Amino acid sequence: MPEPSALLAAATSLVGAPVTLVAIDMPLSRLPIVSRRVSDNKVSSLYGARHAGTHTPSALRPGRLSDDLTKGFAREGYPLITSGGTLPALIEVYPHPALIELAVANRRLPYKHGKARAYWPEDDRLTRRRKLYEVWGGIIELLETRIRGVATALTLPDLGCRGYELKAFEDALDAVVCAWVGVCVLDGTAKPYGDDTSAIWIPNQGA
Repeated sequence: MPEPSALLAAATSLVGAPVTLVAIDMPLSRLPIVSRRVSDNKVSSLYGARHAGTHTPSALRPGRLSDDLTKGFAREGYPLITSGGTLPALIEVYPHPALIELAVANRRLPYKHGKARAYWPEDDRLTRRRKLYEVWGGIIELLETRIRGVATALTLPDLGCRGYELKAFEDALDAVVCAWVGVCVLDGTAKPYGDDTSAIWIPNQGA
């Protein structure tokens, strides 16, 4: 189980400064999550036609993990914010719509390695991986224009690497997307979609 105090201490140690904003790619709420939230419905209404609607959360998924993280960060002085608020704070991020706005794309980017077969069903395994790497490379180039050093930090894995290595790289990519959304929130170039209970923060187009 992730421990907020340990995560904050590690981040502070790495950057040499206190953390201002925590951005998590997971449904978060001020109340226990048992079904779809207003935030899920608002994002899905805006991005569903672009294949970036939210999954339906439940009491089991994310369940206790979400509740404990939200409460744990609040105890450390990082309450969940669903609109403009004081800092430090915690926000919820959903990478798919964020990447749509970053790339000014018409639909969700095909960057999840576990869905490569669904993205390109007619291609062989190596061709699918090459196409996935092209998408990853494009995302990295865009992120580099927002956060200097991303291209150096996110070196694409070898084409022959194992599945778990692809997942680890994808997780790192998502983490940088979360960091970029956090910067947009601090800059005032991202909007919350939800209500007082929960909100998903998405950057404005071209932010």
